[in-house]
Amino acid sequence: MVTVDENESWSLEREVLDLIADKWAMLIVNALGPGTLRFTELEDHVGGISHKMLAQTLRGLERHGIVSRFVHATVPPRVDYTLTESGQDLLAVAIQLCSWTKQNRQQIEAARDSFDRARG
Repeated sequence: MVTVDENESWSLEREVLDLIADKWAMLIVNALGPGTLRFTELEDHVGGISHKMLAQTLRGLERHGIVSRFVHATVPPRVDYTLTESGQDLLAVAIQLCSWTKQNRQQIEAARDSFDRARG
């Protein structure tokens, strides 16, 4: 039997996984790995992302404590984004996933070819 607390925990886990499993979120986390970037710099690093999608994804990452946002009191306004400690932890996981993909590339490609051939 699942308790209410366990249901709430699974709900949070699903919400966070939905966010970080998004390709834009992982590309943003990766771009912030080396250090702090401004919004426009992030747009440049994450090719193909719209202004709206970048803003929306950054809000989600900030809400979940993965990215921190610092607004400078300047004219024009300047906003910097950086990974939090948990964001750095997530970056390490993303690097491990990329490493796994590279290590298993031949097996993955062979499995895909076999699957596609069997399906016509």
